Parts: sequence; structure tokens; C-alpha cells
Amino acid sequence: MPDASSATPAVPAAAPAGTIAARPLLLLAAAGFASATTLRVADPLLPQVAEEFGASVADASVVATAYTLAYGLCQIVYGPLGDRWGKYATITVATLLGAFATLAAALAGDLATLGLLRLAGGAAAAALIPLAMAYIGDHVPYESRQPVLARFISGQILGIIAGQALGGILGEFLGWRGVFVLFAAVYLVIAALLFVELRSPRVSDTRRPTGLTALVSAYRGLARSAAVRLVLAVVFIEGMLFFGAFTYLGAFLRQDYGFDYATIGLLLTAFGLGALAYTLTAARVVARLGQRGMVLAGGLLLAAGYGLFALVPVWWALIPGVAVCGAGFYLFHNTLQTRATQMAPQARGIAVTLFASALFLGQATGVALAGPAVEAVGFPPLFAAVALLLPALALWFRSRLP
Repeated sequence: MPDASSATPAVPAAAPAGTIAARPLLLLAAAGFASATTLRVADPLLPQVAEEFGASVADASVVATAYTLAYGLCQIVYGPLGDRWGKYATITVATLLGAFATLAAALAGDLATLGLLRLAGGAAAAALIPLAMAYIGDHVPYESRQPVLARFISGQILGIIAGQALGGILGEFLGWRGVFVLFAAVYLVIAALLFVELRSPRVSDTRRPTGLTALVSAYRGLARSAAVRLVLAVVFIEGMLFFGAFTYLGAFLRQDYGFDYATIGLLLTAFGLGALAYTLTAARVVARLGQRGMVLAGGLLLAAGYGLFALVPVWWALIPGVAVCGAGFYLFHNTLQTRATQMAPQARGIAVTLFASALFLGQATGVALAGPAVEAVGFPPLFAAVALLLPALALWFRSRLP
């Protein structure tokens, strides 16, 4: 089985001439936008949800952990579905389900119900970004894939910006329920556009019917590959460390600086702006640094960003810190994404969704562990620990790259 260590990975036979039409790619990016908004909107709204339901911030973090937990666990379902029924078609249906789940969450009457509905929202959104990455992998040769993936994740990054900024700004005026209604409408519009595009000749949706025996064989083949195990382990730890701490940054800004929700949302958009700076320069960065250099640079930037959160006691220093984290995260993570798309070309949907499962299970684990840590020792020690651990992870991964 080809794996992430292949020197010149091959494109599946079904892939058309090494390209992908602009409009399908744009709509896949829009689906990534919807997924990211509904995930990251929880960050600035955590204090507001906690206040409404009379809960601690750690308890209210269920709006983040439920979403990411479902997102991670449901990957094992969507991978085979995407390979069997078509990745673009599966994304279209899942986007529609995401609209309904997000609208229902806006009507939740208690924290437990909200957690369950966020679980449903995460289950729906689980298909969007991983299967879009797999679709790109089916159509773009490996040597050209990293810049294309970077352009695709621009939609995800804009979703992060919108989720954090609008979550804070609109949360100040509409409340968290109004924010969820708005994002449900966004989901619905994107689902309609995807459905129209699915029926056009621009979409070439590869289908590979897979029986249970072949499915088990695919998972066993992935498990036997040392290169695959490396990528999955690193992305799990990356998600646990980075998002375990970053999810609580909004609560830190509220508690230590007394900012309102609109200001918190605006400050957190610096993450997306830093990430967007990377995607706009990705082709040049990939050519200049290569994957090993990108991983090292990403780890160093993450250390700098979290170091500012932990050690600099002035609010304005947080802005460059958040931006640096955005650029550093995607320098590191885009390399992992690209290698994930080539772990198993003949079962790409399964492989990439397994990668996403590891990332989001790591996130859910990190958020769950960081909540009690914050209550026990406060925010700065948590940020300081992550500032040390993330670059250590980057150095370890870099040492194992060819």
C-alpha cells in the first residue's frame, strides 16, 4: 500500500488530467467555511453560554467538546460513504444536515440539550473538510497538491475568522442563539449551491464501492504503515495541545482583561488573518522551505504566540500572538494534511477521514483536559506549557520526515 513516505506518489487512475475546476473547488471551500464557523463560534461565546445557564466556563465548554468529539468519531462512517457514494455528493447531504442541527441548537433550553445538539452538528460537519481534501487528492497530483490544499483551506480559515469575529460581535447584540440561527442560514445556502453544482459536468465524483472485507483490509493496511501511524499520532497531539489551550483564549480575555464579547471576537480574528497570510503565500513558502522547513517554522511561531499569551501582561501583545499562532499552526498542519491525502490513494476517503478523526479527537481530549487545568492553575501556566510542547512536537516530527 502506498503511504506518506512515498517519494513520488501516484494519482489514482480515475483522476482527470491533474486539475480541478474552479467552481467545485470554490464550493468545497464554502463548505469548509460553514464547518469552521460552527466550530470556532463557540470560542467567544463560551462565557455567554456559561452565564445564561449558570454554569462554569469548563462546564459550558461542552459546546466545543461535543462538536469536536462527534466530528472525530463520525469520520469512520464518512470515509467509506464518500468512497462508495461519491465525496461531493456526501458533502452536499452533510451540509444540509448541518443546517438543521445548527438551527436546532439555537432552540436548546438547557446546557445538556445544547451539548447533544452540538454533538449532532459535529456529526454532520464531519464529512465536509476531510472529504473535500480527499476529492482534491483524487484530482490533483501529489507534487502540485499542497498549494491547492492551501487555497482550499482559505475557506476554512475565513470560517474561523467569521466564527470568532461574528460570534463575538453578533453575540453581543443577538445573543448566542441568534448567532446560531445566522450560521444555520449560511449552511442552508451553501447546501443548495452544492446540490446545483453536483448535477453539473464540472464535478467528477469518483466512486469505489467497498465491501466489508475490503474495508477491514484498508484499515488494517493503514494500521500497518509506520508513516501513517506517525501522521495520525502527530495530528492527534497537535490538536490536543493547540486547540486544548486556544479554545479557552476567549475566556482568558474575558476574565483577565474584562473585554466584551465583540472585542473578544475581533481579537480572535487575528488567528484567521495570520493563517490567511500563509495560504496567500503558500506556493512560494512550499517552494522555499519544503515540508521540513515548514514544520520547523510552524513550531517556532507557535512557541512565540503562546509565549506571548503566558508572559506578556499587556492586552495589545495578544494581537500579534494570535496572528502568529494562525500562521504557525497552518505551516505545521498543512504539511500533515498533504501527507494525509497520500496515505492510501486507493481508499483516499477512508484515509483522510481517519486523519481528521485523529485531529478532532485530539481537540476534544485537549479541551476536556484543559478545563480542569485552568480552574486549578489558571490560564498563563496552560499557555506556557503549550508554548514548550508544540515546538517539541514539531522538532520530533521533522526529525522523522525524509
